[in-house]
Amino acid sequence: MSTTLTYRAATEADLPFIDGLIEEDEIAATRDPASPDMAAEQLEALRAVSADPFHTLYIVEREGVPVGSFQLSFVPGVSRRGAWRGQIESVRVSAAARGLGIGEEMMRWAIERCEERRCGIVQLTSDRKREAAHRFYARLGFEPSHTGFKLKLK
Repeated sequence: MSTTLTYRAATEADLPFIDGLIEEDEIAATRDPASPDMAAEQLEALRAVSADPFHTLYIVEREGVPVGSFQLSFVPGVSRRGAWRGQIESVRVSAAARGLGIGEEMMRWAIERCEERRCGIVQLTSDRKREAAHRFYARLGFEPSHTGFKLKLK
């Protein structure tokens, strides 16, 4: 990719862009449809993420235009000799910017932040239905090492 991406923490003004990314994603839109009545909850969540030094919701820009987003969290733990974990979540690239190598550059940038933080492992989850995403993550060196379980509470 010839254009350098820039990374910045998301602001309240970015919530419509993030909602648009969710709407463009058939799986995410079905599972997590954006609606006006969720705006207060999203704002509260963004403020909580922004206030915590171990979590950042990033907006990724190409030539000053938002093209993607992801959340990067640093999680302490006592296993793996007390190693920290880098947790990458909600990785999304706008439909108009897909196929340009942006997702790969975003992931490599996130992994570098984890290395700088001296994390012992970088982990992420991906919906079972996302076969293309699984091939993408495998190409970057991620291995499907665990089975995840979720309990929906609301």
